[in-house]
Amino acid sequence: MASKKGSDKYSVLLPTYNERDNLPLIVWLLVRAFQQSGHDFEIIVIDDGSPDGTLEVAQQLENIYGKDKIVLRPRAKKLGLGTAYIHGMKHATGNFVIIMDADLSHHPKFIPEFISKQQERDYDVVSGTRYRGSGGVYGWDLKRKLISRGANYLTQILLRPGASDLTGSFRLYKKAVLEKLVESCVSKGYVFQMEMIVRARQLGFTIGEVPITFVDRVYGESKLGGNEVISFAKGLLYLFATT
Repeated sequence: MASKKGSDKYSVLLPTYNERDNLPLIVWLLVRAFQQSGHDFEIIVIDDGSPDGTLEVAQQLENIYGKDKIVLRPRAKKLGLGTAYIHGMKHATGNFVIIMDADLSHHPKFIPEFISKQQERDYDVVSGTRYRGSGGVYGWDLKRKLISRGANYLTQILLRPGASDLTGSFRLYKKAVLEKLVESCVSKGYVFQMEMIVRARQLGFTIGEVPITFVDRVYGESKLGGNEVISFAKGLLYLFATT
């Protein structure tokens, strides 16, 4: 379907690891959201050698929706979230790139709002926020909510990023801006998301925000563990010392 803005195309990067149950639904929701809004799109699936058969499911989706809409760019093993985005971006043909989780935590229904927000002031980055307006989190226990709020508050105090949700991973970037940000970032894993916003502010890029509802995964296990928490703390200290 033709884009409402003519030549604009949106490349969605979906890193996956053991998401065979979630992938068909998130892809269906994405296709529906783009078809209803009339924007041109492609979905790039970056599977990191999932042992549960995620890649085989992705291949079936490619047959259903076509190779122009479902682009498979798998890797042999789990190499980290940041490098997955870099890998996917190399194959993106859109002039805008959307990054999001494949586990249904991020609902595609917000994507038209991201696009509208970007067009308001030609923002370089549009970030989904759980901590402003109607944004929120569902499915987390009190402990996890407190950890998330505390981590976000700490980043606001130390880094002053100019965005209300630094640790979120539902964003829209101008592709050229994303390429510049990736070149300047050194972090991997979950800290990568935090550094991207900090570097965007540092390089003078504009950031818009859209309130989103984050829903904890329905199928599969959370990838967030003790190692990620330690990496977050180290990354926060590194960014505080270098920005």
